[in-house]
Amino acid sequence: MSMVQETIEVDVPLHTAYNQWTQFEDFPHFMDGVEQVTQLDERHNHWRTKISGVSREFDTEIVDQAPDQKIAWRTVGGDVQQMGVVSFARLDDDRCEVRLAMDYDPQGFAEHAADTMGMIDRRVRGDLERFKSFVEERGVESGGWRGRIRPS
Repeated sequence: MSMVQETIEVDVPLHTAYNQWTQFEDFPHFMDGVEQVTQLDERHNHWRTKISGVSREFDTEIVDQAPDQKIAWRTVGGDVQQMGVVSFARLDDDRCEVRLAMDYDPQGFAEHAADTMGMIDRRVRGDLERFKSFVEERGVESGGWRGRIRPS
């Protein structure tokens, strides 16, 4: 397994950033290579990705959640093996920190090479920067009940 950790400051209130992150079906708007996320129920999502011409599908399960603090997940089926946590920390009334830590198992030569060259870290960094732009431009989280998850 390999690990990636990235942190970014976001100029929206903590609650806004957290709520936007729970809108899983919006992930294709800011995550490079994510074609579709379908929320199956309160804890499970189906992902369809295409990275460097390689298509993958997999399912994730939310394994731990504390509102306005963190969301932890793991894959439970499909072409990808990973687990991670995204955490949120208040900096002041209008700013917060978003920290993502993920363990993943690169599959195949291309993914191992990308991991070795630091491309996965750069991709995650880019995803966080696009998330920052996405939520800051809106100023509020996108709507919809499907991303709302009850705490465990």
